[in-house]
Amino acid sequence: MKKSKIPCDLNTCFMCKTCLKEWLPALSEHRTNYHVKKGEVIFREGDPVKGVYFVYEGNVKVHKKWGNEKELIIRFAKKGAIFGHRGLGNNLHYPISATALEPCIVCFIDMDLFNATLKVNSDFAYTLMMFFADELQEAERKMRNLAHMPVKGRVAQALISLREKFGLTENGFIDIELTRQDLASYTGATYETVFRIITDLVQDSMIKLSGKSIKIVDGIRLESLTHQIITPVENTEG
Repeated sequence: MKKSKIPCDLNTCFMCKTCLKEWLPALSEHRTNYHVKKGEVIFREGDPVKGVYFVYEGNVKVHKKWGNEKELIIRFAKKGAIFGHRGLGNNLHYPISATALEPCIVCFIDMDLFNATLKVNSDFAYTLMMFFADELQEAERKMRNLAHMPVKGRVAQALISLREKFGLTENGFIDIELTRQDLASYTGATYETVFRIITDLVQDSMIKLSGKSIKIVDGIRLESLTHQIITPVENTEG
């Protein structure tokens, strides 16, 4: 990563939005902005925690090792979102990795400043607490889906969630481009299975493709797939 000369507007991330105005000069003085290349790792699972990050421009994937060669994408961080916060606590090592999905600018806040910000800014501390609560609920939902929802339903749920999180382009496509491998990692399935399911969804006129971009054509039918439950004899990769 290289330091960015682009000044922060101090109004993009939820930390700046919820901090006291009198605290913003301290953030401006001590935060560091970095340019990150597409595919560049910002920090790796197991690295010592030095601080937390916010996305100023671009999209970042937060992922975790899953077996020897697989990864599970935990979440995506878009403009204004925090990441690296999973390293907070007594074990000061990141339990996840973060990688830029496209050229990004990220804002880094070291731990001393971040902890001071929490203590001084009650609105920010409350907002962060609610964010943690939402993340916990989402993690529990994903674990339940991994155990009880067929892969086709998980792919459908992933597409619906991405549409809600990133919105749509002018042409109606979900406003984030993901490789099939990233989509597979997000749904907790193999590349081959997700590729086959995407092909089926296109043939069934539920979605439309344009390169890596995906448009949901029939949201009602797609959402109906998320209500299916695995029976004991079903294969979760099918």
